[in-house]
Amino acid sequence: MARKIGVYVCHCGSNIAGRVDCPEVARFAGGLKNVAVARDYQFMCSDPGQDMIIRDIREHGLDRVVVASCSPRLHEKTFQKACARAGLNPYLMQHCCIREHCSWVTPDKGEATLKAKHIVEAAVLRVGRHQELHSREVEVLPDVMVVGAGIAGIQAALDIAKSGHRVILVEKSPSIGGHMAQFDKTFPTLDCAACISTPKMVAVAQEPNIELLTWTEVEEVSGFVGNYTVTVRRKARYVREDICTGCGACLEKCPTKVVSEFEEGLGHRRAIYRNSPQAVPSTPVIDRDHCKMLTKGKCGACQKTCPTGAIDFTMQDRREVYHVGSVVLATGYDTMDPTPMREYGFGRFPEVYTALQFERLNNAVGPTGGKILMKNGELPKSVAIIHCVGSRDRNYHEYCSRTCCMYALKYDHLIKDKVGHGCEVYNFYIDMRCFGKGYEEFYRRVQEEGVTFVRGRPSEVVQENGRLVVVGEDTLLGSHVRVPVDMVVLCTAMEARPDSTDVARIFGVAQGRDGFFLEEHPKLGPVSTASDGIYLAGTCQGPKDIPDAVAHAAGGAAQALALAARGVVSISPTTSWINPDVCVGCKVCIGLCPYSAIEFDERRHIAVINEAMCKGCGSCAGYCPSGAAQVKHFRQTQVFNEIDGMLDPLPDLLMPAADVSATTTHAPA
Repeated sequence: MARKIGVYVCHCGSNIAGRVDCPEVARFAGGLKNVAVARDYQFMCSDPGQDMIIRDIREHGLDRVVVASCSPRLHEKTFQKACARAGLNPYLMQHCCIREHCSWVTPDKGEATLKAKHIVEAAVLRVGRHQELHSREVEVLPDVMVVGAGIAGIQAALDIAKSGHRVILVEKSPSIGGHMAQFDKTFPTLDCAACISTPKMVAVAQEPNIELLTWTEVEEVSGFVGNYTVTVRRKARYVREDICTGCGACLEKCPTKVVSEFEEGLGHRRAIYRNSPQAVPSTPVIDRDHCKMLTKGKCGACQKTCPTGAIDFTMQDRREVYHVGSVVLATGYDTMDPTPMREYGFGRFPEVYTALQFERLNNAVGPTGGKILMKNGELPKSVAIIHCVGSRDRNYHEYCSRTCCMYALKYDHLIKDKVGHGCEVYNFYIDMRCFGKGYEEFYRRVQEEGVTFVRGRPSEVVQENGRLVVVGEDTLLGSHVRVPVDMVVLCTAMEARPDSTDVARIFGVAQGRDGFFLEEHPKLGPVSTASDGIYLAGTCQGPKDIPDAVAHAAGGAAQALALAARGVVSISPTTSWINPDVCVGCKVCIGLCPYSAIEFDERRHIAVINEAMCKGCGSCAGYCPSGAAQVKHFRQTQVFNEIDGMLDPLPDLLMPAADVSATTTHAPA
């Protein structure tokens, strides 16, 4: 049966039309076989553009549609919905990209127009092979899991819980709060970090709709959007949370001291410990690697001291299974270890600190009680703060960490406030990026406090006559500088956590080349991921300051709530399909499937797709030795037709067509 295809070429303002002759492409498309209507329009995604498509489908009886515009990732769903409103199955539409794949990458206008014609012809040949596909709806479980309990995870959990939905909040550390629990003050208002975060942490512990699982890691995720099964491992605390009162008597009697990770190596903790007095939950945890009772069977001082008998050395790790409708990932970030950057002396010179170490020096419950002291116990008389250590650096991380300039300014103020205005403070920077609300004003305030700003990244930090010397160049003065100081603070890059690859694999989300989790779309889907029902919150998606992380978390919570409130979700029909007449039962596809969506039917001796779990990634179809596995909407006949259209010479541009014009073309079938 002859098709009646409509082709619609978008100018996209000047994004496409600046390189591609759109009317000529539409005229050419009108001469292709089975094309009944061909039009070009300045903004096809606008309401008039969509109305044009709907009107033509109804008036001309179109049974296939091709839209040539921007990336399908941006507007394919827009045009699918337009087709659906006109009564045409949305999967009988083919969206081809002549912006990113053509106009933006082809400088020559003639070549760009020719390439656009090839792309449109390929789409026309492909769409003729399209088949009707129908999505189906499944129920959504109302519970939501939030993974990571830093400030972003806390905000997401509280927002969801306030709606009445149950939240399972998972944190792999003994207590919640993330990096914010380590901070002293926050820029630009200089609010106490603990004063902001502690009430929220307590609210999480007291919220009846939140089940808090600390010292817990996610091991496995299966299922599909609306129906995820999550297996977690709750590590043994060796302290019973239902009995412990958090009195702290056990902490005082433990004889074993180890370097504290929470204090960034500047202080020590006991083998039984909690990160800080404000820790939530207040129940301590026993370090199984350093506890003498667990490693040698000797000691038990904490157990003897505990007034409630909460210490239990027989506790074991246990696995628990939760069923949730959606997941919000808020796993946070880490700061870069500057040890490989030997030019700055971290790890070699005792008075070179990272930013987080300096935060602990400032904190009232830190190793120095909030006093900025050197290792010898004296106050520094001069401090150098080096920006962009590991950021904006091709050898480490090319991106800007966004927060470094501002927390460096915060340190400037804190040094002047705590050490005294007689302390000389030097900022070595590339550019000052003070982009947020009140940030520029704070920058000006610090300048007025007498801080010296040197534009230029230092080449090295050396030690001369017992003092540190920062060697660099002042690019504004055009001269080399050597600045002797007592202390150096390195503003290290924010980077993806070392276990982010494992987390991405478990939850089926993608990562950018910087290691952070990849959102569905940088503009229109900043909290969604390629896996439906998995959302992002905070700095696991990229560097952010606290307000942006909290706002991003609220967005992730809103997406999870929208899914839970609706109660049902539409499952995409573009899943894999295995031809039972061709499958030889080799089981290769089962091991390849990243979503565990393929099972083996022992009775028929063939592989079978669980369409509810399949994401249509095509791993099985690309490897299947017998060709039995294919992806609906991307079947071999469809893809090969499209390839033929790209490779074959273009048909005669002067072929006769009925009613050929730059805007509308009716060609014989």
